[in-house]
Amino acid sequence: MKQSKWLTFTLVAIAQFMVVLDIAITNVALPTIKQQLHFNNSSLQWVITAYALTFGGFLLLGGRLADLFGRRRTLLIGMSAFTTFSLLIGLSHSAPELIILRALQGLSAALMSPSALSIVLTTFGDGPERNRALGYWTLVATGGAAVGLLLGGFLTEYFGWRWNFFINVPVGVLMIAAISRFVPVHAKEENRPTLDLPGAVLITSSLLLLVFAFSKAPNWGWLSGSTLGTLGAALVLLAGFLYNEYRAKHPLMPLSIFGIRNVTGANFMMAPIYAGMLGMFFITTLYVQNILHYSPLKTGLSFLPFPLILGFMSTRIPKLVGRYGFKRFLVAGPLIVAIGLALLSRVPVHGSYLADLLPTFVLMPLGMGMTFMPIIAAATSGVPSHLSGLASGLITTSQQMGGALGLAILSGIAASVTASSAYLGRAGALVHGFDRAILAGVAFMLFAVALAIFIIRQPKRPPVEGESARAEVLRASSAHA
Repeated sequence: MKQSKWLTFTLVAIAQFMVVLDIAITNVALPTIKQQLHFNNSSLQWVITAYALTFGGFLLLGGRLADLFGRRRTLLIGMSAFTTFSLLIGLSHSAPELIILRALQGLSAALMSPSALSIVLTTFGDGPERNRALGYWTLVATGGAAVGLLLGGFLTEYFGWRWNFFINVPVGVLMIAAISRFVPVHAKEENRPTLDLPGAVLITSSLLLLVFAFSKAPNWGWLSGSTLGTLGAALVLLAGFLYNEYRAKHPLMPLSIFGIRNVTGANFMMAPIYAGMLGMFFITTLYVQNILHYSPLKTGLSFLPFPLILGFMSTRIPKLVGRYGFKRFLVAGPLIVAIGLALLSRVPVHGSYLADLLPTFVLMPLGMGMTFMPIIAAATSGVPSHLSGLASGLITTSQQMGGALGLAILSGIAASVTASSAYLGRAGALVHGFDRAILAGVAFMLFAVALAIFIIRQPKRPPVEGESARAEVLRASSAHA
């Protein structure tokens, strides 16, 4: 039985690895894609943003579908679509076609990711075994981004950018067959599945508009009527979603889950943390290729310390969390990342890898490795089984929407500062924009540290599986009634 648990974990972890890999694998290929498909500077970020946008926007729906209609079924549907769209992206021949297909690929990923994590949560009960599983999950969920840069550089240089997507096809086909055979069917958690379509439409539309506003703000103007109007529409839709969830008989996101303080705190922490990380990968990749003039393969190799250090940390943190609790790591981890980003925000035009990049590539995975497993543990530990898909979708939504917003904000800041710094010359203006954008990433991390200090609570004793969360949900439900 124990062996079958880890076989299940391995298969769904590979599915998650595919999802995370495709967020980062295209970063190194962006200059090549720009040249071959004739992207302009303002539309290039949408190769990344389109995927992150639909991924994050539909995650709550994906998590709820997993709870209502079966986790394995939802995972397999998402993986089949993901594999198909990967093939089509590799065959695309225009910028609009690529962006649309990337958005559809992100939608497929939104079905896969919460289903995969909720399978892990229902396979491993609260305690040391789940902590170990979440430690490995952290390695997959965060290491995939770093490995994507390395693999993307290799594939782009030797096989062409299209193989960044073609590679998903054989892996996807094999995983669909293996998951169908070896991952057990998980029963539906509700006897009469009812999907809250109004809630799904409202929250998805709100999240999409929010990221779109930040993505277009550098062109529209940060205080223009278009930017403020789009942000206002996003907030109105969000208010409509919350009202709908309060009144709905079968809500997409039962608001009672936010009665669990650590669930709320962990989700609010995840967004700025992943915003800083994904934004850093995008900005640094552009710096390395456009300023230091590294080849795609050399760019990928420059990020090699990231997965190595992250892997080391991710395998050791679960035992430390079991011994000392997760709060102290949720304070220390983002603080270390903030220090690494602060060093990166000072890179010069004539920078060097060893002096200007390597310190960040050591400190950042050290801090991330201390952060991600504890934050997932805080967001999901003890959550009742009928809400496990929701909890998985919620924390992954915070991660991906944070990443999409962070990428939009940091790239927007970089573009705005670069445009106003033409007097520094092309390279000087670019680097000045990069530096100011990374400083925004530092602010994100410090905000996460403050949340960890003031909101996250360390349980005084390990909870019996589901006990504390059920009690808190019941209390919140009673108060709501």
